Amino acid sequence: MSRRAVVFDVGGVLVQWKPLELMRAHFGDLARDDAGARAVMAQVFQTFAPEADWGAFDRGHVEPDVLAERIAARTGYPRAQLAALIDAIPQHLQPMPDSVALLQRVRAAGHRLALLSNMPRPYAAHLERAHECFGWFEHRTWSGRLGVMKPQREIFDHIREAAGLDLAHAVFVDDHLGNIEAARAYGWHAIHFDGAAGCAAALEREGFL
Repeated sequence: MSRRAVVFDVGGVLVQWKPLELMRAHFGDLARDDAGARAVMAQVFQTFAPEADWGAFDRGHVEPDVLAERIAARTGYPRAQLAALIDAIPQHLQPMPDSVALLQRVRAAGHRLALLSNMPRPYAAHLERAHECFGWFEHRTWSGRLGVMKPQREIFDHIREAAGLDLAHAVFVDDHLGNIEAARAYGWHAIHFDGAAGCAAALEREGFL
């Protein structure tokens, strides 16, 4: 297909992602200030590396109860607090109004919409059930369903092939610079998301809006 396509990341781009707030809410005893919250966050998420505990969750290799047990065994954090954090994240992932408005603009311009997200299976299912905007996408690639995650090349190749994308007529939008650099290395044109207004301006410069 030759129609132009915009491929969006989800967390921090379409839905809010404020991990320090989550750490303060669930580990207030350890996350009393930003430094403490960042230390807890580093222990829990381990930078979301594919081989880490949370990376296994993102790739659909472990279920929430096993994830809580793994992190508790590694960190010594109470399993109940970790389970509460894991369970609370879907409600935390609320669509950002400015980003939804940007999606509507891209959609109204007649471009194809696709998403490419590192997202565990239960969170992806929740987003699809709870928020109408996820039904606007022609193609959705969630790491938890595919078993690989950004910045691995396999997930970029999958969406390119599954959605029939011509990379000369596609752009990838992500807030994580490492994913942007990986996408460009794989031949994609990519925009580093720093807010809906900046992304809209970049899409306008590229002739998408």
